[in-house]
Amino acid sequence: MRRLLSGLLPVACWLLCLPLAGAAERVVSLAPSLTEMMLELGAADQLVGVVDGAARPAVLAQLPAVGRHDQLELETLLNLQPDLLLAWSDSLSGERRRQLQRLGIPLFEMAPRSLADLGAALVALGERVGRAEQGQRLGAQFARRVQALRQQYRRQPSLRVFYQVWERPLYTLGGRQIISDALQVCGARNVFAGLDLPAPQVSVEAVLQANPAVILLSTPQQAAAWQAWPQLAAVQRQQVWTIPDAGLERPSLQMLDAVEKLCRQLQQAR
Repeated sequence: MRRLLSGLLPVACWLLCLPLAGAAERVVSLAPSLTEMMLELGAADQLVGVVDGAARPAVLAQLPAVGRHDQLELETLLNLQPDLLLAWSDSLSGERRRQLQRLGIPLFEMAPRSLADLGAALVALGERVGRAEQGQRLGAQFARRVQALRQQYRRQPSLRVFYQVWERPLYTLGGRQIISDALQVCGARNVFAGLDLPAPQVSVEAVLQANPAVILLSTPQQAAAWQAWPQLAAVQRQQVWTIPDAGLERPSLQMLDAVEKLCRQLQQAR
C-alpha cells in the first residue's frame, strides 16, 4: 500500500542541504519509482545504491542495496559516498527526514500529485543529475501524450470509480493522489476525490452510498468480497476489475503506458 502514497503535496523538488556546485555524480535512490526515472533519463551509471523491495532491471542487478524504504542501512549508505539522495516526500517520516539531513548529504524530494507534476518532476531531476536536455525532451513528450489522452476522453460520459488499495481495513485513494488525476484523464472520477489524505480508510457503507459504476482493484484477490453487495452498480454490471497494468502504481514515465491501458479498460464500461 505504501507505494501508492505518492501524491499528498504538490510537486516539490528541493535540496535540504547546501546545493552542489555541479550535477550529482553518485546518486542513491530511496524509492523504486525514482530509480526508474533515473533509468529513463539515461543516468543508470550515476546510481551507486538503491533500496530493496522491487524487481530490478538487469543493468542494476549488482548495485548495492541500502536496506528497505522503511528500514535504511545508514552505514551502508554512507560507505557509498553519495552526493545526492532521491526520495518521495510522502514516504519520509519527520524523524527519517531529520536523520537523513544529519548525514549532510543533499536530499532531493518529489511529491507529484498529478501527471503534469510528474512530467515537471522528471525535468527537475534531469537538471539535478546533469541530464537537463534529456529531461526536457522526455518531459515535453510526456506532456503531449497526457494532453492527447485528455482530449480523447474529455467528452466521454463520466464514470464513477472506486479504487481499492487494500481490503482489511478498506483503503482507497484521495483526490490529491496522482491516480485520481489519471482517472480524470480517462474521463472518470474517483468517488472519494473529496478526501485529502493520499490513502484514506473508508467503510463499505460509504462505498455503497457512493455506488460506483466501476470498482478498480490493486490485486485480483480483492474481487470476491464485493459479490456480497449485489446492489452495487459495479457488481451488477460485472465491472469489478483489477487494474490492467501495475505500472499505474509506480509514478515514473512508464506510468503513462499504464494510464492508456486504464483508459481503454474504462471505455469498455461505457
